[in-house]
Amino acid sequence: MVHHERMSDLTDVPAPHGVSAFPVRPMTVDDCARVAGIRAGGWRHAYRGLVPQPYLDRMDITADAGRHRARLLSRDGGRGDLVAEGEGGAVVGWAAFGPYRDGEVRTDDAELYALYLDPGHIGRGVGRTLLAEVTRRCAAAGHRDMYLWVLKENARARRFYERAGFGADGAEEPFEVDGVAVPEVRYAKRLAD
Repeated sequence: MVHHERMSDLTDVPAPHGVSAFPVRPMTVDDCARVAGIRAGGWRHAYRGLVPQPYLDRMDITADAGRHRARLLSRDGGRGDLVAEGEGGAVVGWAAFGPYRDGEVRTDDAELYALYLDPGHIGRGVGRTLLAEVTRRCAAAGHRDMYLWVLKENARARRFYERAGFGADGAEEPFEVDGVAVPEVRYAKRLAD
């Protein structure tokens, strides 16, 4: 799971033929509350013991949903937000992606900003489905490389990304949470030569 919520427009790339057990579609304003809940649940599940617990306890789903709504309504064409649906069309996962950010500069490479799942759906293929679709869209848009940042101590997420062909490239930086520096490592994957 990636904590950053740091694109050539990648949101209109058509999906490939075939049906996934977890259909993926662009996020809508109506999804914002559910996505905020998934994000908070993902943080609380994956980052327990890695970031200060008081921060996790204070996560405000309503405020986060408002930020998602405002961003979607601003129509930032450079960012993509996808949701995966489970049984009955319920949103069970969310991924955000766009151009890689090198400080304040957006580059020609792609970045996975966030990928979170409803904790009850971890290990069922939702994350693989979302990551595959994000990767496909980034490659189809002509991005050569794709990056993501992951907490250094988040061994489960690191294994997940490694199985998907990403590898740590040696870059490391601290992410500050409630005044505590939490180290992150950058992962990269070549999409095209």
